[in-house]
Amino acid sequence: MENSGRTTIGKTVLSMAIIAVTVMMIVECVAAEQLHKVGSRGWIPNYNYTDWLNQSHEHFYVGDWLLFVFDKHSYNVLEVNETNYENCNDQGFIKNITRGGRDVVQLTEARPYYFLSSGGYCWNGMKVAINVEDFAPTPAPASSTENGSPSNIVSRHMIILIAFCVALAWLVLFL
Repeated sequence: MENSGRTTIGKTVLSMAIIAVTVMMIVECVAAEQLHKVGSRGWIPNYNYTDWLNQSHEHFYVGDWLLFVFDKHSYNVLEVNETNYENCNDQGFIKNITRGGRDVVQLTEARPYYFLSSGGYCWNGMKVAINVEDFAPTPAPASSTENGSPSNIVSRHMIILIAFCVALAWLVLFL
């Protein structure tokens, strides 16, 4: 009998842990940041990133991420100050973002960010200035006609996640 009580307590604790993890994952999904790929064709020379920003109507908020996709053997990504950005100067950069050619950087504060590629590629257009705002506006509710929109995809993933966790909790409690 004493063993049965321990098993029940263990199952209850495990179920509560599963529920807690599920809640944390749901909160993370709701508060998710945006990932922005820089340039529709990636980080390449002879591409106008200012036009890309204007045409894509991208907005950047604190907590968002930038994704730079490029050939790591030919190019790099450096964060620089405004003066170095304007003059395509790669000396005294703030941060080298380059890791493996599919590199991300989180925008951690509301301010302008300046990125360029060294080796003369900046003069061929490989530079971008991003203005980061404090907070993203509250998203409008998705309409029922927007099949496949990001908010619907997140909702589907959340439903699957919740169903999985409920099934797992049921298995732990009753089997």
